[in-house]
Amino acid sequence: MGKADTHESDVSFIRALAELLQENDLTELEVKREYGDEGRLNVRVSRAAPPAPVQQHVAPAPAAPATPQAPATPQQAATPTADPASHPGAVTSPMVGTVYLQGEPGSPPFVSTGDSVKEGDTLLIIEAMKTMNQIPAPRSGTVKRILVEDGGPVEYGAPLMIIE
Repeated sequence: MGKADTHESDVSFIRALAELLQENDLTELEVKREYGDEGRLNVRVSRAAPPAPVQQHVAPAPAAPATPQAPATPQQAATPTADPASHPGAVTSPMVGTVYLQGEPGSPPFVSTGDSVKEGDTLLIIEAMKTMNQIPAPRSGTVKRILVEDGGPVEYGAPLMIIE
């Protein structure tokens, strides 16, 4: 009976940690608990989508807080952050680095929202360890959203843009 109670309290504890992560806009949280000789619990909760590189396309959601809907607004704002990575048209980063939307400063961006692209077209550049890596379009389609900012950091697997 003691182990079942501990298991249920651990599940509740992990859920509370996940809520803390979401509410405080954290990317990672790690906790280690010791239960004496009975055992221990090591928990690491993290989110894949970093909050910094989200572009201005998400700005209208936070700009619409109405007094009666104030509690619902943070949940609505969290949904677009989690949504792009699971979108079927998401193009994700193959590496960690710095994103550049154009070939050199002052030149036009490789792609803009609404542009049609063909498979293999350069979408952007990710600089990793002083090497400029051109990121090609994995499929043909239309650029629906650009989810990163020029000069911003990007993590492996982070969504870069949506192509449908």
